[in-house]
Amino acid sequence: MKKVIIMGAAGRDFHNFNVYFRDNEQYQVVAFTATQIPDIEDRKYPSSLAGKLYPEGIPIHPEQEIASLIKKQQAYEVYFSYSDVSHEYVMHKASEVLGAGASFILLGPEETMLKSKLPVISVCAVRTGCGKSQTSRKVSQVLKNKRKKAVIIRHPMPYGDLAKQKVQRFADFEDLDKYECTIEEREEYEPHIQNGIPVYAGVDYQAILEEAEKEAEVIIWDGGNNDFSFYDSNLEIVVVDPHRPGHELLYHPGETNFRRAQVFVINKIDTAEKEKIDIVIDNIHQVNPKATIIRANSPVFVPDEKEIVDKKVLVIEDGPTLTHGEMPYGAGVIAATKYGAAEIIDPRPFAVGSIAKTFQKYTHLDKVLPAMGYGKEQTDELAQTINKADCDLIISATPIDLSRLIKTNKKILHIRYDLEEIGSPNLEEVLRDF
Repeated sequence: MKKVIIMGAAGRDFHNFNVYFRDNEQYQVVAFTATQIPDIEDRKYPSSLAGKLYPEGIPIHPEQEIASLIKKQQAYEVYFSYSDVSHEYVMHKASEVLGAGASFILLGPEETMLKSKLPVISVCAVRTGCGKSQTSRKVSQVLKNKRKKAVIIRHPMPYGDLAKQKVQRFADFEDLDKYECTIEEREEYEPHIQNGIPVYAGVDYQAILEEAEKEAEVIIWDGGNNDFSFYDSNLEIVVVDPHRPGHELLYHPGETNFRRAQVFVINKIDTAEKEKIDIVIDNIHQVNPKATIIRANSPVFVPDEKEIVDKKVLVIEDGPTLTHGEMPYGAGVIAATKYGAAEIIDPRPFAVGSIAKTFQKYTHLDKVLPAMGYGKEQTDELAQTINKADCDLIISATPIDLSRLIKTNKKILHIRYDLEEIGSPNLEEVLRDF
């Protein structure tokens, strides 16, 4: 048996194990490593999910131990299995693995995509924070209007008890509490629930698919972290961001999505510079010229614009978009600027605990507070940071109502943003043809 290590971040790594390594007697997976997400290492992939070859489960180590693990375990194949990282970053990791004597391997779509008996539409992106969630919501709404029973299957975010998270179904807000969802999970699930679309997620995506197929006519894969789909899709929609032109060719596996796309959604046209939009379009024409291009805005909706005028505001944005998505701002900053805030404060002096560590790690952030909440302790630290902040108003641009999770001493103005297609072609036309 070949001894291997899987490098991951509690998502693609577990999926690759389940579909490629579990019950495969040619391999022995001696360890997972973990990164990107706070406090997810030093756990075990449980025996109940790992299969008959792993009665003790599989340990999960911090990624920084990879070189020593290779030598200690005599593991000579390392499978890189996470996403939203630059090509340069991937090759640095490859060099670290090669330097320790092991082979560095990527599993591709054909070896990891599961097949459904139903039509599958995948919505993926080239980077975190492009607007994929808005797009998947629009796709589900179009199908709902056509009286097609759509079910969302979301890219994994299993940061808690993995055995309990094997298959999860979310149909109401009580389900979010039942599964002790993190803020990141709530941001992805809550808008679909509000639209009356059930969401499946978890760890074992074959088991998840089998459950979803029982109630659906169409499966929508709602991708995450610019990963490619876990399912063989009949229609691949990929969202690109003209605020980050060129990233579609510089990040893994975003470029994979870029090359596979049948339909592109160029989002945020309303706030992007024409020169940057042209770069993205030129790259599409050069790399994937047969794909359909949909242009779209991402308008911000504010309940009461007068609340913002002349106020000293703290802006909270979607966490992953700001952190490994590397965006310095989002819809909250756009709303604060557009509607006349007197000042957008720097949240860093008020940050406590793990929130302060987040700012130390992601040094490009200065005028926004990422909505970090991977567990109760971090959610409490987010609340403490907000309560310490010297401001008049909180502008929250996360897709959820934070006031349901945390108690604050300040008013929270919750803004939202949706996909607004420009002219033709649009998603309704694409789905009609599909």
